[in-house]
Amino acid sequence: MSGRRLIVGAGALGALLAAQWRAAGVPAVLVARGAALEVIRERGVTVRRPHGDETVVVDVVGSVDAAEPAEGDSVVLAVKAQDAEQALASLAWRPLAGGGAVADLPVVTLQNGLSAEAVASRRSAAVVGVSVGIAASHLRPGEVVSPSWPTIGVARVGAGTDAGEPFIEAAREDLARAGFAASVVDDIAATKRRKLLANLRNVVEVFDVDAAERDAATDALRREAEALFARLDLAVAPAEQGFLPVEDVPGHVPGRLSTWQSLERGTSVESDYLVGDIVLLARGSGRTVPLAEAIQHALGILAARGDRPGSVPLPAEIAHAARAGVAS
Repeated sequence: MSGRRLIVGAGALGALLAAQWRAAGVPAVLVARGAALEVIRERGVTVRRPHGDETVVVDVVGSVDAAEPAEGDSVVLAVKAQDAEQALASLAWRPLAGGGAVADLPVVTLQNGLSAEAVASRRSAAVVGVSVGIAASHLRPGEVVSPSWPTIGVARVGAGTDAGEPFIEAAREDLARAGFAASVVDDIAATKRRKLLANLRNVVEVFDVDAAERDAATDALRREAEALFARLDLAVAPAEQGFLPVEDVPGHVPGRLSTWQSLERGTSVESDYLVGDIVLLARGSGRTVPLAEAIQHALGILAARGDRPGSVPLPAEIAHAARAGVAS
């Protein structure tokens, strides 16, 4: 990847990458829209860190056409999982300077869940999958809270397709230059399954739960998913030891994960690509996952109504499983 990184999506991850790459001298263009485009175009990306805030002026455009993509560039897909299909459909067949289309460029997928690599490979041959862990928060356009320093996150990089293999090391190096603890893995699908298990707290904490009920409900969902992966003989990467250090950022309430942040902003949530991916696997194999189905259903309705996080209780099935877990 000798050209620019075309970052699609200006949320927590996309905006943070744009700022980090600008500081590291990595050529990148951020493709944003709406309020994020207006704020970043006017002021840049504001990153709030433990040692203070900084604002970084980045190259930002309102469409991939405006970036004038060319051979040698790469697409860094930084939208949420639920937006990946629409984002790729809108840019894949846009022309490259000198001939060809954006679909001919390597695509680096940064999404949670298990679907992004398949979505990308529908149109693009060279796909690199990345499992990303960051503690960043995004509640206002153009502003990211990044409480980890100097390592801002963890990234595990692997081939999403055979044609993506030659680009793995370049993607890993890019993420390392952005401040991630980045490494290459042999099986990115197994790594993303492990990450999905870790992400299940996201879909629990948005309900009205205390810490004990949240943890017990998350454990129940995780056990159900692990049992499904085992029955389907799907590999899951080993759990990693150690944690990303997180420090206090003045004025910021820590601990709120991405689904909570999406509900708070009133945007779409990725639950259909977290528990929804578990439900999809189960239904496709003639099995059921009642806890995952119940929480996906309840969270989907909660988001559709525009309810705030913490405004409704856990669905009865999950609450019962959580109480059983606490009692044991």
